[in-house]
Amino acid sequence: MKTLKLEDHLCFTIYALSRQITCVYRPALDALDLTYPQYLVLVLLWEQDGRSVKELGQRLYLDSGTLTPLLKRLEEKQLLHRQRDQQDERVVNVHLTTAGKALQEKAPTITNALMEKMDLPIDQIIALREQLATLLQSLEA
Repeated sequence: MKTLKLEDHLCFTIYALSRQITCVYRPALDALDLTYPQYLVLVLLWEQDGRSVKELGQRLYLDSGTLTPLLKRLEEKQLLHRQRDQQDERVVNVHLTTAGKALQEKAPTITNALMEKMDLPIDQIIALREQLATLLQSLEA
């Protein structure tokens, strides 16, 4: 049986790519005083404010032990607030504050940093994202 080299592992390439992308994002995120996971929470809330903690966790593939402290830090930064649902107190909804909504105007600098660094046409980037999304979905089943 042939032993696979590190570079033969798809998971390593994806892991290394993820780390590199985060490094490219870091200066723009640092300027906004955000971590990458905090930014992703805000992206979901900019898409639709008032999501439940459970939904955020599902969409971001984060368990509550990781998500709860992350939300707490964003709340301390006064970018969002958590509130129990009035119909079902077991559900906690997350809402953007005015400051959290205003931060959306500065968010394009984050993705622009990556687009400038990548040397790929937009159609290839879209195709790659779609392939990776398909792979992710196949692994969820």
